[in-house]
Amino acid sequence: MPPLKSLPVFETVARLNSFSLAANELNVSQSAVSHQIRILENHLGETLFHRQGRNLELTAEGRHYLDVISNSLLQIAQATNQIKGEQETHIRLAVYSSFAVYWLIPRLPELKRLYPNLELSIEMSHGSPDLSDRTADLFITTKQEKRGFCFKPLYKEELFPVCSQHYLETIKNKLNVTSHKELTDKLNTIPSPLAKFSLITSYSIYDRHTEDWKCWFSSQKQSLPSTVQFHRFSHLMLAYEAAKHSLGIALVNDYMMNEKNDEQALVKLPCNAFETGDNFYLAYKESRKNEDAIQYLRKWLAEEAKALA
Repeated sequence: MPPLKSLPVFETVARLNSFSLAANELNVSQSAVSHQIRILENHLGETLFHRQGRNLELTAEGRHYLDVISNSLLQIAQATNQIKGEQETHIRLAVYSSFAVYWLIPRLPELKRLYPNLELSIEMSHGSPDLSDRTADLFITTKQEKRGFCFKPLYKEELFPVCSQHYLETIKNKLNVTSHKELTDKLNTIPSPLAKFSLITSYSIYDRHTEDWKCWFSSQKQSLPSTVQFHRFSHLMLAYEAAKHSLGIALVNDYMMNEKNDEQALVKLPCNAFETGDNFYLAYKESRKNEDAIQYLRKWLAEEAKALA
């Protein structure tokens, strides 16, 4: 067995990425923290942290050891709380930033109403979150490869054209249409008249600009015209906001078009959508599936996501 006193010290340093912050949390001196890490490294015969000035980083061996022991430490704490009659109600959810802002946060009052004792911390991520206890307890991710994890389908992503109410009037005037049927017929002709308008493209889904619109035109069996004028943004959230301010037509997905969302709702144009190929999953460790907080949150998320299916 390793020196057991050193294990929670190691977990705290790794989680906070700081010897001084770990010392504050554990209410000990920084030298005491360093001493326990040294004892553990000597026992393992491995260096667990790279130290370069003020920068601290786990080594490959440190990351592996943390992944293995963190869940064991958590289970010990949970077993202790159960014996003491204490229920863990705090849970961390790692989620993509646009999903959190446009879909999750507007629904949190309802979650609080249903589970008033549940304490939720949200960890926003631009890319796929690292599936690890040191990141979160529950994850919304497009990745489905991690040993020891359960993955439950949540949402299959589609993108479709949207614009503001004001820009919709610009489209109608330019296409010389007045009714919704006329607009639908006109927008679904080939070649698509959307190429006549300013299009908003984002980088975040395909890792390059204009690829989203290339995929949309390809789904309509058309090529993206070279004459299109683009407004380029790094993230889907920025494209969404640009469309709200009548900069042009953007491609967004269902969870961003949230009816509970805001006063300046975007208009979904009567055009076809296309699948991006990304499927969203709810992920959690198999060993933690029976924890009350995880069961509450995963059940609620699954029920709310049915509306997107």
